[in-house]
Amino acid sequence: MLEQILQFDKNFFLAINNGLSSPFLDFLCPILRKQEVWYPFYATFIYFLIKEYKKDSWKILLGIGLMILASDQFSANLIKNTFQRIRPCNEPSLSGMVHHLISSCNGYSFISAHATNHFALAIFFSLCFKTKKWLWVTTILWALSIAFSQVYVGVHYPIDVIVGALVGILFGLAFGKYTLKFVAKHTERGFDGK
Repeated sequence: MLEQILQFDKNFFLAINNGLSSPFLDFLCPILRKQEVWYPFYATFIYFLIKEYKKDSWKILLGIGLMILASDQFSANLIKNTFQRIRPCNEPSLSGMVHHLISSCNGYSFISAHATNHFALAIFFSLCFKTKKWLWVTTILWALSIAFSQVYVGVHYPIDVIVGALVGILFGLAFGKYTLKFVAKHTERGFDGK
């Protein structure tokens, strides 16, 4: 059963990595992975957090910092070092088939720390901005685009990003709900903002 799942994952990977190959995605996906591209995006959301929560924004920023520390250590160290799955760009059975678009192919594949961290942030922000649909939809789409890019550039299998996203959602829910309990705006009006 596990062998069938892993084979399906490889086929799904090749369908994205090779099957969707285009000059536009070849240009865009490596850029989406770069941290310097994320900074302005997340700085914008931090601006909205401070504008919305004012003196309580430091509690949310602290919660975000602790969440990213926990989710990154969990995904990048604990899980990857436990499973030690070889990245598709280093997988001998896929040699010559991977459309690898970045210079690095170090470390292990399962789970995607990019997907874990970005989905954790997306869910956390979604909880903070429940009434501003465009803000939380934007964060979810951003996390999805980064997860997709991980597969497209050849460094992760689809299962790596799917499980990473699910783990990130759990981290985002846990840290977001717990953090918002300490924010006056939410404790006075109820967690749902009613």
